[in-house]
Amino acid sequence: MPKNLVIVESPSKTKPIEKYLGSGYKVLSSKGHIRDLSTKGKYGFGVDVENDFKPDYVTMKGKTSTINELKKEVKKADKVYLATDPDREGEAISWHLYDVLGLKDDNYERVVFNEITKDAVVNAFSHARKIDKNLVNSQETRRILDRIIGFRLSKLIQSKTDGSSAGRVQSVALKLIVDREREIEEFKSEEYWTIKGLFPSFEAEMFQYNHKDLEIKNEIEANEILAKLSNTFKIENVDKKLKNKQSKPPFITSSLQQEASTKLGFNARKTMQIAQKLYEGIELDDETVGLISYMRTDSIRLSNDFINSTYKFIEAKYGKEYVGSVKVAKKKDNVQDAHEAIRPTSINRTPESVKVYLTNDEFKLYRMIYYRALSSLMKNAKTENTTVIFDNNNYQFKTTGQTIVFDGYLKVYKDYEDIKDVELPPFDTYKSNVVVATSIEKEQHFTNPPARYTEAKLIKEMEELGIGRPSTYATTVDILKKRDYITLVDKKFVPTETGIEITDKLQQCFSHLINVKYTANMETDLDKIAEGEINWVDTLRNFYDEFDLAVKNAFHEMPKKEAEKTGEDCPECGNPLVIRKGKYGEFTACSNYPTCKYIKSEPREFLEVCDCPNCGSKIVEKKSKRGKIFYGCSNYPKCKTAYWDKPTGKKCPECGEMLTEKKGTIKCSSCDYNE
Repeated sequence: MPKNLVIVESPSKTKPIEKYLGSGYKVLSSKGHIRDLSTKGKYGFGVDVENDFKPDYVTMKGKTSTINELKKEVKKADKVYLATDPDREGEAISWHLYDVLGLKDDNYERVVFNEITKDAVVNAFSHARKIDKNLVNSQETRRILDRIIGFRLSKLIQSKTDGSSAGRVQSVALKLIVDREREIEEFKSEEYWTIKGLFPSFEAEMFQYNHKDLEIKNEIEANEILAKLSNTFKIENVDKKLKNKQSKPPFITSSLQQEASTKLGFNARKTMQIAQKLYEGIELDDETVGLISYMRTDSIRLSNDFINSTYKFIEAKYGKEYVGSVKVAKKKDNVQDAHEAIRPTSINRTPESVKVYLTNDEFKLYRMIYYRALSSLMKNAKTENTTVIFDNNNYQFKTTGQTIVFDGYLKVYKDYEDIKDVELPPFDTYKSNVVVATSIEKEQHFTNPPARYTEAKLIKEMEELGIGRPSTYATTVDILKKRDYITLVDKKFVPTETGIEITDKLQQCFSHLINVKYTANMETDLDKIAEGEINWVDTLRNFYDEFDLAVKNAFHEMPKKEAEKTGEDCPECGNPLVIRKGKYGEFTACSNYPTCKYIKSEPREFLEVCDCPNCGSKIVEKKSKRGKIFYGCSNYPKCKTAYWDKPTGKKCPECGEMLTEKKGTIKCSSCDYNE
C-alpha cells in the first residue's frame, strides 16, 4: 500500500504524476477549490469585518464527497504532499486542504513544479517545503477585497441602474472602454493631403519643403505644390544602415493571449483553456506528458536546463551562427518571478512530431509557443535599411527599403512576424543622380479617432496599467460580455447604454476608488503582502473604512433610474405600467408596486433553432425554472431531447451526435470533438 499521498488540483494530472513517482505514491485530485467564503454576516461578506476581517469558509457545493475521500486516504498515508498549482491561488488551495484535512506540520509537505514531466515532478519532491503563508494571505486578501467590493457595489448598481454587478477590476476595465468611446465621439476629424511620386518599381512621398517638415491641409495647397513640380527628381541622399531586429522574449500569460488573438483568432478564454490542456498533459504513444510549462506567469525567465538544451538544439539543427543569448528584462512592478515563462517542456518535442496527438487548435497554439521560446534564444536578424531622399524644386520626397541579410531568429519565427524584403533600385550606383516619375499624384486623407479596443489591445492596456492579473483578464472580459455591458462590433468592444450608465454612476461616487491608479496600487499592496512587507489586515482596514463610507453615501445620494413606461395603464389600479428587471429577465408590472402587485402575463414565443435529430420536430429556445436558457424539443414530453448549448443542426463528424455552439466555439454535445 502506498505510504505517500499526493494531492493535485486537476484530475487529468493524477495518472502521469503517479506514473512518474512510482508505486510508493498515490495521487488524488481536489478537483479545484474545495472552500470559499460563506455568505453569512455583515452584508453577506462571509467576513467578520469587526474582528480583523476573519473569514468564514464553507465547503463548496459538490465537494463534500471529494473531501471525505481525501480524509480517508490521509489517515492511511505516512506523508501528504500538497502539489497544487505554482501560483498564489494554488498556494491558497494547498492551505485550504491543509486546514480541512487536519494536516500537521510533521506529516505534510508542499511541492511545486512548473511542468508535468518526470524530471520536473521528481525534482520537486526533493525540494519540498512548507506552505508559504504570505502567499496565502495575499491570495485571500484579494478574495476578500473582491467579495466586499463586488457584493456592495453590485447591490448598489442593482438598486440604482439596469446593471447587475460591479467589481474591483471589471469596473475599471469597463471604464477604459467607455472612456475610449467618449474619445471617439468627441474626436473632430481634420483634413490633410499627401503627394507621391510614382516610379516603375517604387513610390516616394513628399515630407519636407526646404528640409523642414511640411503639412498640406487642403486641396488648394496641394494643387499649388503640384504646379511647382516636374517629373524629374534629383537623388539627394542614399543612406544605408545595418540594423539588428531582436527576437521577442518567450510568452507570458498576457502576451500569449494577445498573440493568440491577433495571429490565431482565439479569444482569451479559449487560449487559456487550450494552454491548460497542453500543460496538464497530452497522451502520446507511450506516456502522458505536459507539453508546456505553467501558463499563468508574468516572468520571461527560462530555466538553465531549458536554455542549455535549446542552445544545443539550435546549433545542431541550424548552425552555431544562429545561437543567440538569453532575454533579460528589467524587473517590473507587479511581476511574480517565482516560475518561468511559457515554454515547451522539451525543445526536442517539435510541433510536427506531436501534431498527430493534438487537435487543430492545440497544434496551432503549441506551435506558436514552441517557436516563440525557440526563437527567443536565437541570434538577432540583420536587415539592411535604405532611405533615399529626392529633391524636386526644393520639395523633399522619401522612400525606404529593407532587405534581410541574416535571417537569425526569423528562420523559425517568420510566420508570426510582419516582415518582408522591400527592394529598391541600386541608387548609389546610378551614373546619373536623376530619376523620372511616371506620375505625381495627390491624395486626400482625414485623421482617424483612436481605435476601439480589441480583446488583445484591452489585455495589453490592462497589463501596462497594472490592473488585475494576467490570469484574470479572460474572466474579466467574459463578465463584461455576459452582463451586456459591452458588445462586439467588428471584433472591437463597444459599451452598451447600461455599461455607460454604470460607469457614470460609479464615477459620481467612487472616482477616488474605481480608477486605474487606485486599482494598480492595490495590486502593488497585494504583492507586498506576498513578500511579507506589509500586514494584510491593515491593508483591508485602510481600504474598508474609506470604501464603506463611500458606499453608504452613494445609497443616499445616487439617484435611482426611473422605470421605462410601456404606454399602458394598469387594469387593476390605473397607474402606468412599466418594464422592470427581475431574476429571470424583464417583465411588465404596475408602477404602483408594492401597493399594487399586478404583473402582466406575456404570451410565450419559442425561437426555433433547428430540427430535432430524434423525432423531426423543432428544437426551440426555452428557459428553465431558474431563468437559464436551454434548447429543447417542442415535442416534449414525448421527446426529451435537450441541450444547454445552442445546437447548430449539424452532425459531429466523429460520433454523429449534434454539434453545439457556445461563445463562438463549435463542439460535439457527446464526444470531445471541437472545431
